[in-house]
Amino acid sequence: MPEVPLDELRRVVVLSAAAQVEDQLAGHGRVLSDAVIDTVIDAPPGVGGLAPGLAPGLAPGLTPGLTPDLAVTAPGAEPDGRGRYAGGDVEAVLEVARPHRAAAARAYARSGIPLYVVVDPAAAACTVHTAPSVDDGYREAERVPFGNDLFLPLAGRTLVLRTDEFPAGPPTPGAGPDAGRGIVDG
Repeated sequence: MPEVPLDELRRVVVLSAAAQVEDQLAGHGRVLSDAVIDTVIDAPPGVGGLAPGLAPGLAPGLTPGLTPDLAVTAPGAEPDGRGRYAGGDVEAVLEVARPHRAAAARAYARSGIPLYVVVDPAAAACTVHTAPSVDDGYREAERVPFGNDLFLPLAGRTLVLRTDEFPAGPPTPGAGPDAGRGIVDG
């Protein structure tokens, strides 16, 4: 397979996953792309998808916010007055693997987000992280190769995400903001 820029891999994964999740939610929550989520994190601003310039007015212990590729909100969840979601309003996060995801994973776990999915085109696999812990990040992880369905347990329902159409392969060196740093499973 020819090398594909990371931005293109991310776009294909996000569009495919969003359509599948939206079809299955049937009004019981929403799927959002690049929504800002207030989380607890141990990384400096600007690292791992942190939204820039949003620090004023945060409660102690919260970050400027993380912006995952996709977030699934709980039924009835609404953004606050700043247009952001609390960690408790988010049932799942899905991200395409790239540098600095480990810090984001810890932040999502510390914020109580029950499900964190990392799609890694370079490895042609997804990792489903569950059992969040304030101290240990996610305690359980299941690696699922592309071509197999992901079973994503949400509150009171299970979504099935097909991975057979996710693109596999390394990003093209020099293409996109994460170029030259490789893809890292977070």
